[in-house]
Amino acid sequence: MQYVLPVSATPSAPTPQQAADQEAGPRPVPGQDPRVQWAVTLAVIAVGILTVRPMGFSGRGLAVAVLFVINAVALLARRLPEHRVPQPLALVWLSLGIVAAAALIGISSSGTSYLFAFFLAGHIGYRLETRQALVLAGACSLLCGGVLYFHLGPGHDLLPWTLGLTTGTPVLIGIINRSQRRAVRAAIEAAESAERAARAEARTAVLTERSRIARDVHDVLAHSLAGINMQLELADALLETGDLDRVREANDKAHHLVKESLKQAQWTVHALREDALPLLESLTAMLASTGHRDVLTVTGTVRAVPAQVTQNLLRIAQEALTNAARHAPGGEVGVELEFTASSTTLRVRNRPATRKVSVAVGSGMGLIGMRERVALLGGTVTAGPVTEGPYQGGWQVEAVIPE
Repeated sequence: MQYVLPVSATPSAPTPQQAADQEAGPRPVPGQDPRVQWAVTLAVIAVGILTVRPMGFSGRGLAVAVLFVINAVALLARRLPEHRVPQPLALVWLSLGIVAAAALIGISSSGTSYLFAFFLAGHIGYRLETRQALVLAGACSLLCGGVLYFHLGPGHDLLPWTLGLTTGTPVLIGIINRSQRRAVRAAIEAAESAERAARAEARTAVLTERSRIARDVHDVLAHSLAGINMQLELADALLETGDLDRVREANDKAHHLVKESLKQAQWTVHALREDALPLLESLTAMLASTGHRDVLTVTGTVRAVPAQVTQNLLRIAQEALTNAARHAPGGEVGVELEFTASSTTLRVRNRPATRKVSVAVGSGMGLIGMRERVALLGGTVTAGPVTEGPYQGGWQVEAVIPE
């Protein structure tokens, strides 16, 4: 029976900065300076105050004053943020504004009352969707032109009715500005999204690198220090029996493990660098440094593989060999490296133990480390007992890395 180690991925949660960006409202779009907009709006109102006549507190002057105030309020409302004014409310407000502008053109006898209609029509194109904007701008032209054409007020003598028909034309400028605004905003949002993605990718890369270093530290230190500790504990126990020969033997084994640990530390530093040797040469040298000579079998056509594949397969082989020495001491070990057109496969097998198995508790990180390494390469790992062949009764670890 074989146990397949699952490979899983956990999506990263949004950072506090990303959450703040999502909760924030629309950002100002470059090119739309609020100070300029306010200055133009106030200039139109100021010119109207100085030129629109009559304006007073009774009769037609009072009516002109009221309509002027309504127009001024409608024009000032342009500065309200879009996300705070629902579209239906904006449609009602702008509709009332153009009615008031047409009425002011008809009832006033002089001045620049027509400017309100022009500026409101431009804002209609900027604030509303294209279809609604065109309909409302057309209504503005018809109202203003009709007031002048049908002589619905004293102001018709001052202005040609064709001017009234042109009051809706600024809607086109508004539509163009709205399209540019959306394009700029989309570009800004895309840039911000790309920046957030880059930050997340960088953070993931850092975490991945930290995990890789943690696995390498485990591979080098946990195995060697556990073996050294066992030999030193054995030597300490033998001192009480006075068996100096066995004490020396345990001490020699501890020294041997220290030397092997230094070699493995050198291999770890070498693996962390980008100048790793080809896979076959690296695996052969690693097996020789750990005392496993002439155990490697190669099938298929040998080819170059990426440095990351070499590094991770070396660590998987090291982990499998360490587990074999721990759980099946004395058992023969075989390593096979298979190259096919679609994958590179590493198999590490061991026969059953021929010596007494020492009770030793591992860190529990070995199989997890294998799973993580293979997950980085998009491959699979299986680990389980061998049920047939020359290694029957032993254990096998197999890592398959796709091309």
